[in-house]
Amino acid sequence: MRAGLVVAVALLAACQPASPPVAGGSVASTVVHPAWSRNAVIYEVNVRQYTPEGTLAAFQRHLPRLDSLGVDILWVMPVQPIGKKNRKGLLGSPYSISDYTAINPELGTEADFKALVDAAHARGMKVILDWVANHTAFDHPWISQHKDYYVTKSDGTIINARDGEGHDTDWTDVAELNYDNAGLRRAMITDMRWWMDNMGIDGFRCDVAGGVPTDFWLDARRTLEASHPGLFMLAEADDPRIHAAFDMTYGWEFHHLLNDIAQRKKGTSALGPYFAKEDSLFGRDAYRMYFTSDHDENSWNGSEFERMGANHIPAFVLSATAENSMPLLYTGQEVSMQKRLRFFEKDTVDWTGPSLASFYTAMFALKHKEPALANGPWGGTQTPLTTTAGDRVYAFTRTRGSNTVLTVVNFGDTTVKANYQGLEQAGGYTDWMTKRRVMLGAQGSVDIPAHGFRVLVR
Repeated sequence: MRAGLVVAVALLAACQPASPPVAGGSVASTVVHPAWSRNAVIYEVNVRQYTPEGTLAAFQRHLPRLDSLGVDILWVMPVQPIGKKNRKGLLGSPYSISDYTAINPELGTEADFKALVDAAHARGMKVILDWVANHTAFDHPWISQHKDYYVTKSDGTIINARDGEGHDTDWTDVAELNYDNAGLRRAMITDMRWWMDNMGIDGFRCDVAGGVPTDFWLDARRTLEASHPGLFMLAEADDPRIHAAFDMTYGWEFHHLLNDIAQRKKGTSALGPYFAKEDSLFGRDAYRMYFTSDHDENSWNGSEFERMGANHIPAFVLSATAENSMPLLYTGQEVSMQKRLRFFEKDTVDWTGPSLASFYTAMFALKHKEPALANGPWGGTQTPLTTTAGDRVYAFTRTRGSNTVLTVVNFGDTTVKANYQGLEQAGGYTDWMTKRRVMLGAQGSVDIPAHGFRVLVR
C-alpha cells in the first residue's frame, strides 16, 4: 500500500518452516505459472494520474503505445469506489474501497473497464487488478451489515488497518478485516470471482498480502483457478512461504539494496550475497518482481531520479536481467517522470519529459527474446563473473542451453575497463544495444560507460 514498510520477514525466513502455516497444519502447494508469464514484463497503471481526464477510457488510448513498448501484463491500481468517511485528501486513497464489485464513477463505468480489458486482450496483453483484501473503507456496507467481519478493540470499536507485519499504521481511512471469520472469507472470494467472471481479468495484485493469512490465499487461488485456469497472482509481500499461493512476490530487499548502491551507501559486493540468499530462500520456481519505482516508492520516497540519480539505468538493467526477476515499469517512467505524484489528489503525469522508451523497449525485447532471461525455472542459471573494476561494477552471466547473456553494470561516475576472468562461454557475442559483434575470450576486458551497462548475448 505505502512505501517504507520495510519487510523483515524474508530476513527471518531462513529460520522458519518452508511451508506456510495454515489452519489444519502445513500445506504442500505448488503454483503452476501460466505459460504466458514465462518471459513476461509488467507495467503498473495509475489510472487517476495517467491522463488529464483520469478515466479508464482515456487510458485505453495508450494501449497501442504500451504494446509497442513491449508490455505483457497491465497491473491496474484499484478502480472501485473510494470511501468518503475518514477520507484522506480531496479524492482519497484508491486503497480505501467502499464497494468491491463496482467502478469508481470518477474513472468511468463497468462497460469502460470491460472495454479496456477486451482491448488489452486483443493486443495479447493480460490485465491484473489491484485487490485490497486486508481492509475496507469505513463506509463499506460490511461495516454496518457485518461488523463481525472486522477486527475490533475490547470496547467494540473497529480498528484502523495494520501493515503486513501486524504493526499499527496511520491508515485512518481504512478498517482492518478479520480473517478468523469464515463468512468474510467466502464473501471476499465471491467478490474476487466477480471480476474474473464479469470483467475477464487475468488475476490480481494483492495489496498488503502478508497481512492476510496465507491459508485464505490458498483457498482463494484454488477456488478461482477451478473456473479460471491460467490465473496469475502477485503478492505485495516478501515472504517465500506465501509462494504456496502466489506466482510472484516483491523484491523489496533488492530494491532497497539498489537504492543504497546508487547512493554509494553500499558497494556492488553486496549483490553476490544477496543473490545467494535469494536462491536459498526462494529457489527457482518463485517469480520475483524487481523494480526501480512503483506508486508507493514514487509518492512517498521519491522518483527513481531522486533515489538513484543517473544510476537508475544500471539498476533497471539488473532488475531486468537478474535470475527469477520479472521487471516492473511504473506509470511515467518511460518519459523520465521526476515528480512525486500526489497520492490523495489529482496530479497528472507530465508526458513531455525526455523519452526513455527506446531503453525500456530494448530491455523488454531482451527479456522476450533470450531464453536465458526467462522467468522462474525456465530461465538460465546466474553465475557471477570476477572483474578488477572495483566496487561500482558488477558482472554476471545467465546461460540456458546454447544461449548466454552477459550483463555488466557500472554505478560509477567514470567509464571503466572491466577486466574479467573465468568466462566459461567464450566466443562471439552481440552487443544488445549497438548490435555490434564482439569476440570474448575466457579472459579479457569490456568497456562500461559511467552510470551505464553492457549486455552481450550469444
